[in-house]
Formats: sequence, structure tokens, C-alpha cells
Amino acid sequence: MGVRVKEKVKGSGEWWIFINHNGKRKSKKIGSDKKLAVEVARKIDARLTLGEVNLSKNERIPSFGEYARTWIDVVVLATCKPSTLRGYKMDLKAHILPVFKSVPVNEINRMMVKKFLLKKINSGLAPSTVTHFKNAIGGILNLAVDDEVIPTNPAHKLGKVIKSRDLQLKSDPLTRDELSLLLETFRTHFPQHYPLVLTLARTGMRLGEALALQWSDIDFNSRFITIQRGISWGKVETPKNGKTRRVDMSKQLTETLFKLKRNRKIEPIDGDNDWIFTSATGSPIDASSFRSRVYNPALQKAGLRKIRIHDLRHTYASLLIQAGESLAYIRDQLGHHSIKVTVDIYGHLAPEGNKEAVDGLDDGIFNAPKRTLSAPY
Repeated sequence: MGVRVKEKVKGSGEWWIFINHNGKRKSKKIGSDKKLAVEVARKIDARLTLGEVNLSKNERIPSFGEYARTWIDVVVLATCKPSTLRGYKMDLKAHILPVFKSVPVNEINRMMVKKFLLKKINSGLAPSTVTHFKNAIGGILNLAVDDEVIPTNPAHKLGKVIKSRDLQLKSDPLTRDELSLLLETFRTHFPQHYPLVLTLARTGMRLGEALALQWSDIDFNSRFITIQRGISWGKVETPKNGKTRRVDMSKQLTETLFKLKRNRKIEPIDGDNDWIFTSATGSPIDASSFRSRVYNPALQKAGLRKIRIHDLRHTYASLLIQAGESLAYIRDQLGHHSIKVTVDIYGHLAPEGNKEAVDGLDDGIFNAPKRTLSAPY
């Protein structure tokens, strides 16, 4: 009950007054002057006390779609990575707005939200995907709660609507022999891209993480790479989960990247030379172009079935597991946010691993006894 002054969107600098009197609610934008908003609120509160204000004519209730636009343009834009923003926009357009767009927010209840989420689960969508829908709906309706248009958020405290299920490895990892064939095909027919594919195969990093690597990320002496950025849809951003991590380099990968760096000094390219994997102009390689013009043709030339680039990540994990390495070690290499994710996807825990694990993936020549590498690390 009463009159409150606050920002409709925290940090926006736009002050509103919110009136809650005898079950009736209204809000009004005052502007950027907080002192003025406080003074207006004081006067309205006094008039309410004297019975001089009639709120019987209800203010129009905004629709879910109106709040969705504000949530995307203000909240998500300011707090999320570009790839997350793009994902929320796609979720809203394809799934959420067709159901809720024109519904006034005060008419949305828990049962409506539950039915929507259950329908999406029953359609075969992954629980993680439906959870994104729930988070988006909840975030949008939070704005209506902040406006005091609705008393509580109907997307909160829904109970066990989205049941977790065991993660299934939706992948087609290569065998050790198949991976060797693919790498040899790149070495022979696409030599300029061989270092990139070897990096993917020997570290399990995501394509966007590999494309965003810079020479300063590599420690040749200690044989590790620091992953501190990724490229998504042409934009550089933080890695998935927002965490920097280190991944070990095998001897084969270390020597290959060292030779690439040495050759880059001999034959420099245009543009910013700090990027490791570049186009002819010196900019990072475009992921879509690499898939269609290089990776898929290489699979075809090698006589291998068509698999995703992401399956090289699964291949890496699969081969380490076959070698008896620890899933805790694999978790750290892959950058999973918890060991549960790694266990759910890849199986039972194995003995602890170390750099010898990634060395064991190398071609035979690199594991020969008393082998002396030419790179000074």
C-alpha cells in the first residue's frame, strides 16, 4: 500500500512512481530527476490519504510481448554475451512469443507456464533447452513484478516441471585410425589448415575457442594453452561458462604450432599477426567458411563419413577414456563446469591423467624413445 519511487529498470536513470492503493495499481514515469519523483510521490500519497485521488479507472496492463522487448533491449543486452542475446531472441521468436506475446501479464498464471514447458519437453526438446525458455519467461515477468503490475512471478516455484535426464552423447567420434587418416588428409591436401585441425584433435577445445587463439596464449616451455576467449558469429567474447582455462599440449601439437610460428615470422601475413589461425588477410578464420570449404571436403577426400567439427572434441575425450585417463582430468581439459557433466556424458571415472595422456594420442614417431624435438621449449 502507498506510493513508491524507484527506477523501472535498475541503473537506467529513469525514475517512476508506483501507486498501490485499495487493490488498485498504477505507475507513471517522471523522468531523470529523482528529487522531482520523490516530491510527486509525496503529494500523491497525501491526496490518497485525503481521498482526493480516484484509481477506479484501471491503467492498461502491458502485454508479455511489450515486456519481452524491454527485457531484450535493456536487461539482456546489458548483461549477456552477444551469443546469449542471439539465443534468447531465437527462443522468443520461435517458441515463446507465439504463445504469450499478446497476453496481458496479469493474466499469465503458473498453470499456463507449466503447460507450455511440459508441451516443449514432450515434443522432444532437451531439458536444458526448455530451462532456457523458463529462464526467459521468468526474466521477462520479473520486470512486471518490479513495476508492481503483478504481485508475484508465475514462472517461479513451479515445482518439478523440467525433469533432468541422463545426458546422452549425441556424437559420432572417430576411431584412432580414422582420426589419423583425417589428419594425414589435411597434412597432404590442406596443409595450411593442418595445425588448426591438429589443435582441435589434441586438445578437445571448441572451434570458436581455437579460432580465437593468439600467440600470447601459448606457453611452449611448459606445453599448455590458455583459453581466455572465443569467437561466435564473428564476435570475440569470453569462453563458454565465462571461465579461462589451461589445456595441455602434446609434443606433436607443440612442435607443429612452434613451426607455424617460426614460418609466420619468415613469411608474415597482413593484418594482426597475433592471431594463430588466420585467413589470407590476417583476420581470424570464418567458422562457417571453414566448415563448408575445407572441413567437409577433407572428410570426403579421406573417405570418412560426414561428422561435425564438434565431434573432434568427443573423439579427443573418447580416446583419452579408452587410454584409461581420469574424467576429472578430461573435465578440466574440456572446460566442463562440473564433473557431473563429464561423467554423465562420457562414463565412469578413470585413473588420474596428466600430460602423458595427450602425448599418448600422438602419431607413433612422436612417441619413439629418445626422440629429440627441434622446437626449443
